[in-house]
Amino acid sequence: MAQELSIIKIGGNIIENRTELVAFLRLFASLKDPKILVHGGGKLATQLATKLGIESKLVGGRRITDAQTLEVITMVYAGLTNKNIVAKLQANGCDAIGLSGVDGNAIQAHKRPVKDIDYGFAGDVDGVNSPLVSTLLERGLTPVFCAMTHDGKGQLLNTNADTIASELAIGLSGIYSTTLFYCFEKKGVLMDINKEDSVITHIDSKKYQQLLNDDIIAEGMLPKLTNCFHALKKNVGKVCIGHPSMLTTKDEIFTTITL
Repeated sequence: MAQELSIIKIGGNIIENRTELVAFLRLFASLKDPKILVHGGGKLATQLATKLGIESKLVGGRRITDAQTLEVITMVYAGLTNKNIVAKLQANGCDAIGLSGVDGNAIQAHKRPVKDIDYGFAGDVDGVNSPLVSTLLERGLTPVFCAMTHDGKGQLLNTNADTIASELAIGLSGIYSTTLFYCFEKKGVLMDINKEDSVITHIDSKKYQQLLNDDIIAEGMLPKLTNCFHALKKNVGKVCIGHPSMLTTKDEIFTTITL
């Protein structure tokens, strides 16, 4: 039986809230190995862009990445956010290594073709360097990936962090039994965004279509759930969405995604 591997993506307000982030990283460090952390940082990037007079544009929960925006997100994602997370994990006894898709050619991508919308320097993943990531895990290191990839020709690309997590889970599913966790400040996918206790505990393909038709699923949750179903169709064992407490508390309420 294949060894279990947890791929955990952290985002939402937890990244921006110092107290929440410190608590999460302490919890993450305590989880058994092997594990991988993937982080976003979109709100911090938006804040910095605003300070620099650069307008941020999002369509359907995905960022439009022009040349100036690419510079900002590289600074925030691969620099400030990634290294702060790695430093805090080291302080909690977790031997972490900060990575982007560029490092070790870990995640290859291509610039998203222009169709109805020009997303600029946004990257769609082509593949994961599973042997590299597996080698790091085998040596007791915990990879911490930011949401940056490259095209192999010298061009950096902004790639949705949910997609990074999904593709890592898919890429490593041939070596490990992979479980994908999307953690943020809510308890799960909510039926009513204004009611914290309205968690939808189970979503399958049929339920997902119904939620779309009723406009329950929107904005940033759209790409997240798209990645959930994509991962399940590509041999990922389990996908969950909810508060980080779901990682350690058996009776915690969260959302489980199935086909």
